[in-house]
Amino acid sequence: MTFTFTEEDARRRDQADPGHRDLFRVPPAEGGGYEQTAYMAGNSLGLQPRATRDELLGDLDAWARLGVEGHLEAARPWLPYHELLTEQAARLVGALPAETVVMNSLTVNLHLLMVSFYRPTGARTRIVIEDAAFPSDSYAVRSQARFHGLDPDTTVVRLRPRAGEDTLRTEDVLAFLRDEGDTVALVMLGGVNFLTGELMDIPAITAAGRAAGAVVGWDLAHAAGNVPLRLHDWDVDFAAWCSYKYLNSGPGALAGVFVHERHLGDPELPRFEGWWSTEAATRFEMTPTSRPPATVEAWQISNPPIFAMGPVRTSLELFDKVGMDTLRERSVRLTAYLESLLDEVLPGRPLRQVTPRDPLRRGCQLSVRTTELGANELARRLRHEHGVIADARQPDIVRFAPVPLYSTYHDCWRVAQALAAIFPGERA
Repeated sequence: MTFTFTEEDARRRDQADPGHRDLFRVPPAEGGGYEQTAYMAGNSLGLQPRATRDELLGDLDAWARLGVEGHLEAARPWLPYHELLTEQAARLVGALPAETVVMNSLTVNLHLLMVSFYRPTGARTRIVIEDAAFPSDSYAVRSQARFHGLDPDTTVVRLRPRAGEDTLRTEDVLAFLRDEGDTVALVMLGGVNFLTGELMDIPAITAAGRAAGAVVGWDLAHAAGNVPLRLHDWDVDFAAWCSYKYLNSGPGALAGVFVHERHLGDPELPRFEGWWSTEAATRFEMTPTSRPPATVEAWQISNPPIFAMGPVRTSLELFDKVGMDTLRERSVRLTAYLESLLDEVLPGRPLRQVTPRDPLRRGCQLSVRTTELGANELARRLRHEHGVIADARQPDIVRFAPVPLYSTYHDCWRVAQALAAIFPGERA
């Protein structure tokens, strides 16, 4: 198939708009005619920054050289290590440092936050999520309902798109909150939907949920590092995110938490506590009663795993240097380019884009539904025949994420070429 945009055009675009691919380790291709993989799965697991290995080895060397004294004497002392991540993480999500902490994993953090913020009383018991929520979120909210003695089948409300549509309309979410908000205790949606790539209108939905008397929290697993966020200004109650996707901190990497400053220091707010929940200055007094600080660090429980924090710190420093607004601008250009190629490839083939076409309603992910092969088989052929790594979501969605930090226009061109080769010839 002949494209309007040629390979030479893709190469020219990369010269004019190069990104930061040189800062990452790109896997070798297992198929196709190119040395490196066209990596389109950063929405599942980001690539390894080149700086990660040396900086992580530096923390390991401190352990070997200092033993326990590394808590205070390492070049990056372990006792306050988590504080090295706080300001960068806060800037990434548009928060105050006192509102932000890196700790635990995503679903653990969501549970810890729901201990504080899901407090069903009277008729106000329902939890609102999207029907296409990531399964872990579904499991979490259902288990929270059961924990409070409620029936999850009636307590959890799953908002669905209109018939024949793939994504939620903001006006439908707002209408539900207007009409039934007095029964809702908690709204907890995904900022960017993992399946479709839809970017929700976080400020509008937050305002509507809070106006209805509900607490509003967000799962930002697919939003943090993907789109600009202003959590403090948007008046979000709480949020949590992982850092192994767009934040490139490694498989199972530590996650982040935001709690709005209006909740900080509230003695009436229930919260689980542990050693790291108390004020740092009193931590080694070994008293039986916690004295939590008036910051989000009061939600910490255990001392942080230093060797898991190192890669997060390395990645956050990279984001801090490049800037989220700059990345978003390149993301819009790169994703629009991939979409323009898909516009040529998909018609007449058993493929359909389900991600919103409006750049304001999506991040850097384009999801494609296939009615042939199935998602797993299509992803397998993309990888082994064409050197393109994408992410399959059964039964029929393949997700392509042109990540602005390291993806190229040539990667996007390779995606289009591969799809055209796997489904040859336009069809009536």
